Amino acid sequence: MCADSLAGSILAGSSRLTRNFADFTGQFADGRSVRNPSSYHAIICYVPRWIGKASAHVNEEHVVERRAEDQAPTVVVIDDDPGVRDSLGKLLGAVGFRVNLLGSVSEFLATDRPEGPTCLVLDVRLPGQSGLELQRELAGAERQLPIIFITGHGDIPMSVQAMKGGAIEFLTKPFREQDLLEAIQLGHARDRTRLEQERAMADLKVRFETLSPREREVMAFVASGRLNKQIAADLGVSEITVKVHRGQVMRKMRASSLPDLARMADQLQLTPTKPRSRGRVA
Repeated sequence: MCADSLAGSILAGSSRLTRNFADFTGQFADGRSVRNPSSYHAIICYVPRWIGKASAHVNEEHVVERRAEDQAPTVVVIDDDPGVRDSLGKLLGAVGFRVNLLGSVSEFLATDRPEGPTCLVLDVRLPGQSGLELQRELAGAERQLPIIFITGHGDIPMSVQAMKGGAIEFLTKPFREQDLLEAIQLGHARDRTRLEQERAMADLKVRFETLSPREREVMAFVASGRLNKQIAADLGVSEITVKVHRGQVMRKMRASSLPDLARMADQLQLTPTKPRSRGRVA
């Protein structure tokens, strides 16, 4: 699997890569700065050791729990060649990543997913289940994980299949270090966005659970564009009751406006219940 050539290339260039990586992020792994960093975002993605030093002065009373998207990024490498795994491990570890090195898909499936932004550097040809088969399995299980394929035996149909399956990149060994790092940066950015969206949805569901059954009904009707008078008739209650429930919904859901509430209802996939008796109650 071109292990000897890849391992030699990576090990020989690891010192140079660390120096080149400073140009890419503006910061060495040991905290030394260089001029004109590309962005602060790049620094916090790739230099978790520096982050730890910077956050050491934060009052512990104000640190309750670190959000998943704020965890140090992880790269999971799956390659059956120990030399390749060792070389990539040293390379990625030198620039500040947390690295998990695995030799097969079965090892990967038996381990827990790391916390924080994660991407997968995956060899195409593996003993047992192949990299492309793992990609299909993850997609079928709706387990979103950015994948960067690496291979010493790639062809056009294989690369097309991988990219159609949502791969970040398809790299042929030996590959340029910068290409790998840029693909990893993109993968972590996508996974960080996914984590933020999942956290936002979880928070939204928690707020929704605080609503009473009646308030949930009112929220669905309000989000669908119904007026208070119409909702009152639909639910068989007084208009003043609807107004009270509506105010409670806006407060509990922390909605800044009706369009904001409608967006939340859409995310929660709320639909109004069937109208009840037209009778009114006080």
